[in-house]
Amino acid sequence: MMPIDLAASFREIGLCDGDIVFVHSALRKLGAIAGGADTVIDALLEAVAPNGTIAVPTHTWKVVNTEQPVFHQTLTPSNVGVLTNVFRKRAGAIRSLHPTHSVAAIGPRATELVQGHEHDDTPCSPTSPYGRLRDWGGKILIIGADLRCCTFFHGCEQWAGMTWAVREEAWPLFSITADGCAIEVPTRTHFVNTWDQYPNFEPGLLACGAMRIGHLGDCPVRLLDCRATAAFVIEELRRDPKVILPADLSNEF
Repeated sequence: MMPIDLAASFREIGLCDGDIVFVHSALRKLGAIAGGADTVIDALLEAVAPNGTIAVPTHTWKVVNTEQPVFHQTLTPSNVGVLTNVFRKRAGAIRSLHPTHSVAAIGPRATELVQGHEHDDTPCSPTSPYGRLRDWGGKILIIGADLRCCTFFHGCEQWAGMTWAVREEAWPLFSITADGCAIEVPTRTHFVNTWDQYPNFEPGLLACGAMRIGHLGDCPVRLLDCRATAAFVIEELRRDPKVILPADLSNEF
C-alpha cells in the first residue's frame, strides 16, 4: 500500500481551502491504496476543506447517442474511470443533467457549479461547468494521466471560435432526473479528434506558469489554473488551430 498522506500531498501540489477543483484520474497509476477511490476522494475533499468544492467528469458519451438517446442522472454509469463512479454515488454529490458530458460535484458550490448544464447545446459552453471553472478561477487536477483527458480544452476550442469542432446538427437526446422527470436536451457533440493533440500545449502551459507537475510517489500529477490555461490555449488556437488538428485535417484550416 502507498504510504502517502494524500491530503497533505494534494496541498503541496497546490490545492487549498476554498478551491474549486475538477479532477481527472487514472487511479491504477497510483498503485495500491488502502480504501481505494474512497480514500482518494476523502483526501481531495480534505485538501480543499472546509470551503472548497471538488468536481469530476461523469461522462456517458460511450453509451448515450442517437441509437440510445437516454441518460439517467442516477442510473447511467460514468465511462471515465472508477473514481468518477464512486464519487457520483457519494452522499452530497450532485450530478449535472447533460446527457453526454455530465459533471458531479461535492462542496459548498456544487449546486451552483452543475446547475443548468442541460440547457447547454454543447457540452462545454461558456455557461457549462467548464465555463464556470474558467470564470470562477478554478483548478484542474489530473492524476496519473496526461492532457488528452482534459475536457476543459473542448471549452477553449469553442471560446476561441472553433465552431467546426462540434456537429452543426444537434442530436435529440434526453435526460431523466433522479425523480423521474424527462428533459429533452438537443446536443451538438464533439466529433473531430482534437484531444490526441492536447499534449502539444504542455510546454507552453509550463513555461507561462499555467500548469505545474508534481508526483504522488511515482504517479505524475498535473495541476492547471483554469483562467491562465484558457488564456494561453485560446491565444494559441486563434494563432494556429493546426496545433490540435489530426494530420488528416491539418490542410483544411
